[in-house]
Amino acid sequence: MAKPPPPSAKAGLPPYYNIDPERAAAKLAQPIDTARFAKAATFAARGRDDLARRGYAPDGQKRLRKFSTWEVCKYLLPVNSAHLRRVLRQNPDLPQGEGEAGSKWFTLDDVLILRDHFAKEGAKDREYKAWRPEGLPAKVVAVANFKGGVGKTSTAAHLAMSAALDGYRVLVIDLDSQGSMTSIMGCQIEDEWETVFPLIARDYALRLQEENHIRAAQGLTPHPFDETLAEALKVSPRNLVKRTHWPNIDLIGAQLNLYWAEFQVPVWRMQLRSWALWDALTNALQEGGFLDDYDIILLDTPPALGYLTINALAAADILLVPLGASFLEFDSTGRFFDMIYSTFASIEEGENRNRRADGLPEMRFEWDAVRALVTRFDPAQQTDLGNIIQAYFGDFMTTYRQEMTVMVGQAGEQVSGIYEIDYRDFNRDTYVRGRETFDRTWAEVKEVILGTWWRDQQMARAQKE
Repeated sequence: MAKPPPPSAKAGLPPYYNIDPERAAAKLAQPIDTARFAKAATFAARGRDDLARRGYAPDGQKRLRKFSTWEVCKYLLPVNSAHLRRVLRQNPDLPQGEGEAGSKWFTLDDVLILRDHFAKEGAKDREYKAWRPEGLPAKVVAVANFKGGVGKTSTAAHLAMSAALDGYRVLVIDLDSQGSMTSIMGCQIEDEWETVFPLIARDYALRLQEENHIRAAQGLTPHPFDETLAEALKVSPRNLVKRTHWPNIDLIGAQLNLYWAEFQVPVWRMQLRSWALWDALTNALQEGGFLDDYDIILLDTPPALGYLTINALAAADILLVPLGASFLEFDSTGRFFDMIYSTFASIEEGENRNRRADGLPEMRFEWDAVRALVTRFDPAQQTDLGNIIQAYFGDFMTTYRQEMTVMVGQAGEQVSGIYEIDYRDFNRDTYVRGRETFDRTWAEVKEVILGTWWRDQQMARAQKE
């Protein structure tokens, strides 16, 4: 005979009172074995693919939407709509857009062509193309924090899109085995050999080859050189780059097997203590010519200070650290900074001990700038704590706090960036406010990038004099 319902509801008690153990046991499934996780993972993979394709076209491809004359003139080119229409009439060879009368729609490729035209023919006091000094390498920007859920991937994705809309050539490297950035960029990665894993393996293989040549000359037994390392030597960094649905954003993606790098890297390091594992990504960017081919390289890192994140931080010129305006995220970010200090100071001390013994100059890690960025900010409830965080982190902080908006939430549901959402799906004022959230973030990051380029340019000139 069934037992009567527990009296907690009748008595007005909280729901955790008078829970019947027998009823609780009846709701349980059989104990879970490891195979059940495989089943859950399969279901999740199907769901992930279905959700990721919400932003895809009916043919299964992800495409970047077109931009209206209003958007082009408000956000992408410093010209008014009447002047743009006049220039298009006078230059029929320029992209004319699609649509009737004033409601023309342009692809981003069209906009990039128009940027080039106005840069040559437009007013001299207008900035039609974003500035990058000639002869200087790309700026590498790492987005990192070892607390999950702080907005690393969404921040990195929107910065990549902002920079692309500004006319920059962008390479995004996804170092997180969860592959969220890869999904946003509309790419699928089959295995770890399409990720940064072979770049790190290649760097180790090259150093191991050098060591084995030395050992052979000394009559010593060479270190083992397995099939993985032999295959890595055949990988060209450029062959890992995938085109995205953005004409000026490329991607080196990630997938679950990339996580094995966290286990393999320390094994290699123990075998060859002289291998500077933290320089593997830096060397790959230089060897692949990426610092010349792109203007900005964005590194999206996993939520941990592991070997992949260490590579990202070592390769970065600029470090961005997203965090929410909460005590736990403030505390976690402070510990993250402490971990960076401990890790890199330890590397410096170990390397410099050997360098001093060999009479070589000491090495040190250095970043052009570091900025902590408050994300998902609610000014109605978090202003006081935001001000406290600002006071303690000081010049590490950006001045603008990235507010959570309806557009951000809807973009996340569609596995897209807010710049990819058609503004006609919103009230125009809602779109303008939502876009401003990331436009202002990009403005601060761009200011840092341009400032560091300017400083590099002045230093280069001073060295020539």
